[in-house]
Parts: sequence; structure tokens; C-alpha cells
Amino acid sequence: MGQGDLEAVVAIEQLNAKSPWSKKQFLQCVEWTLVVVVDNIVVGFVVVVGVVDQAELQNISIHPDHKELGLGEELLDHVINGLPKQIDQIYLEVRVSNFSAIRLYNKIGFVEVGQRRGYYSTEYGREDALLMSRSLC
Repeated sequence: MGQGDLEAVVAIEQLNAKSPWSKKQFLQCVEWTLVVVVDNIVVGFVVVVGVVDQAELQNISIHPDHKELGLGEELLDHVINGLPKQIDQIYLEVRVSNFSAIRLYNKIGFVEVGQRRGYYSTEYGREDALLMSRSLC
């Protein structure tokens, strides 16, 4: 992601996220963020951070006008296949109510390895997160 993509990424995040990241949060992750561009327009992004032998999918989103086209799956495949060879595991947290994301993660090989109680805030209180993992070995 370049600085010129920041406004589009923040706009997509605000359209889709229940608790959207701030512009400042994205600025702190510029080096770990990839964007999806269709017809010279940013339509999605992913933030993946690698540390030693593990990676964490921190955020992913596709503009509502471009959902159901397989872009999220393509983006994840691209990111996972592009991780350094020393990374042997990738993790993520996902809201228990985000059925479409859970279905996608299961489809590409993630499995549930735990839960984080009350991890996400909601307008009615707290929501659990599923902790999911995929081996890259």
C-alpha cells in the first residue's frame, strides 16, 4: 500500500467494519498492507504481519461493490503464498458472528484453535472471537 491508497483503504474499512481501524492505525501498518486494485481503483486490502516463524492476519476487507467475486480468497492466497519461507503458521481472530469470513477461512485451510471471550466490542456489549490457524509447512 502506498500513501495514495490510504484514503480508499480507510473508506473501505469504514463501510465494512463494526469497529473500524483509524487512519493512524493504517499508517502504522503501511509496510504490511497490500491492496487490491481493479480498473485503477482500490477495492480491497489485507494487513498481515510476520514475526520470526509466524504471521498474523490482522485485517482484510473488500469493498461491498466487489464482494462475491472471489477477490478476498485470491488476496489471501497471494499473501499466504508470498510469505517468507521461515513462516510456518498463520493466525487470525474473527468475530463468531462473521459467518462469511469463517466460511472463507475454513475453505482455504484455517481451523479453529481456540476462542477469545469478549474480544470484540459491539453496540450491545462484547462478542467472542474465534482464533484460527493454518499451517504453512
